[in-house]
Amino acid sequence: MLAKDKRQQALEQWASSQLGQPVVGVPASTDASFRRYFRYTLADQRSVIGMDAPPDTENNPAFVDIAQRLAQAGLTVPEIIAYEQAQGFLLLSDLGTQTYLQAINADNAQVLMSDAIQALVTMQTHTASAGLPAYDEALLSKELALFPEWYIGRHLNEHLSPAAKAEISSLFNTLSQQLLTNISAQGRVFVHRDYMPRNLMLSDAESKPAIIDFQDAVYGPVSYDPICLFKDAFISWPEPQVQAWLQQYWQQAVAAQLPVAAQFEDFLTDCDYMGVQRHLKVLGIFARIHYRDGKPQYLQDAPRFIAYLQTVSERRPELSSLTSLLAIISPLVNPLASKEQAQ
Repeated sequence: MLAKDKRQQALEQWASSQLGQPVVGVPASTDASFRRYFRYTLADQRSVIGMDAPPDTENNPAFVDIAQRLAQAGLTVPEIIAYEQAQGFLLLSDLGTQTYLQAINADNAQVLMSDAIQALVTMQTHTASAGLPAYDEALLSKELALFPEWYIGRHLNEHLSPAAKAEISSLFNTLSQQLLTNISAQGRVFVHRDYMPRNLMLSDAESKPAIIDFQDAVYGPVSYDPICLFKDAFISWPEPQVQAWLQQYWQQAVAAQLPVAAQFEDFLTDCDYMGVQRHLKVLGIFARIHYRDGKPQYLQDAPRFIAYLQTVSERRPELSSLTSLLAIISPLVNPLASKEQAQ
């Protein structure tokens, strides 16, 4: 804790020198990474955000680069007021306090999601992707490996017999090959990689959500960001609504000549396969955040991802390995999630 306090003090000293006035920050948001955000209220009552992003854990040059790419594409992102690369300090424009996740409800969901879809199509169509890391089979496989390593090997380990672990390993290997075959054949675009309501903010720009948390952007499958948006980590929607929004996105993507499948049913298949990869990965990430980083709250959403996987399993009989995998782990999920929440 002392090291964090020293970083916060150093950030305030640097921010004060950049702004020409003394500032004291208050926490602005939480984050699953090692980044921290502080809001500074200036003498003229404007506010700015100080970002503490330790350079040994956070890719700050990528944050600056992607912010510039998105801004050049006409999207709303934080303006970088000042940047101190060696220490990992940034001053950003303040985009406000309300994310889509905080604001969205049954009454405004269609309007907000329509704006998010339009911004997504703009992002995929106009954001420069040259030089971005490739979201290729190697990276997709590395992400998938988080599931057996952290969710099975660390979180469920003591609740599974050796025979069950061996069966899970075999099923997972079969499933991974099916997923990677489909995903590798999909069209490629700029991928935010976490395009979801928590990372979209209500903006003063008409019909434009402000986009944050974009530093992990890659060049990869066109279905990734749409499935992120509609099958979110922190809020779930009825499946008919998800499919209606996916079709709304797909129609605009076709019109924009993005490399989506020519038929909606084929696009839905691509989204299902991509979703399974993401949801297995996220289960692994949430377990890692809990056991490695001491942040247990994320693992409480494990049942949501099991439900997403169950939906695809019921719709895609060819993914029988997924059905069998879920049959083994699903009975353990809710009791364990409840236990983690109680702690």
